[in-house]
Amino acid sequence: MIEEIVAVLHEKKVILYPTDTVWGIGGDATDFEVVKKIYTLKRREDHKALIVLVDSKKMLRSHVESIPVQAFDFIDSEHPTTVIYSEGIGFASNLLGYDSSIGIRVTKDPFCQNLISRFGKPIISTSANISGSKIPKSFASIPTEILDGVDYVVPLNKERISSQPSRVIKIDLKGRIQIIRQ
Repeated sequence: MIEEIVAVLHEKKVILYPTDTVWGIGGDATDFEVVKKIYTLKRREDHKALIVLVDSKKMLRSHVESIPVQAFDFIDSEHPTTVIYSEGIGFASNLLGYDSSIGIRVTKDPFCQNLISRFGKPIISTSANISGSKIPKSFASIPTEILDGVDYVVPLNKERISSQPSRVIKIDLKGRIQIIRQ
């Protein structure tokens, strides 16, 4: 199954998949058209950033200019945490914030780690809802518009109930921490 999903991602298609938090809409974080398709599907303004998953600290290091030392406490935390870094490297230009920032989470979910590792690149991970709507807590509550709009639905964990999306923090260049979403 992993190889089939990897092939779909290499074809620049959009997937719906279970993450370490909630069901996510995903695709190649380095491809402009994939990012554009996800923004359109979610009806999300393109200045509102999307989260990206990486499989390891090693992959993280290759996609950000620098990692503030304070970030490691959050990366290693049991609570899934997305950290907004000041400078993303190698991502589609429409995925980065106006200031070149990017929100990245090092996933601890074995399925996601394996998928990203096999794909070899970061994967977008945005909640499976229309922008501004409630985040679905289960596969059954994902809007039909999202289900119909993706190219591939990963057939795993469809009965799981999710607790909540990741915590989101921003660490500026001086090491100050700002909680964006608890």
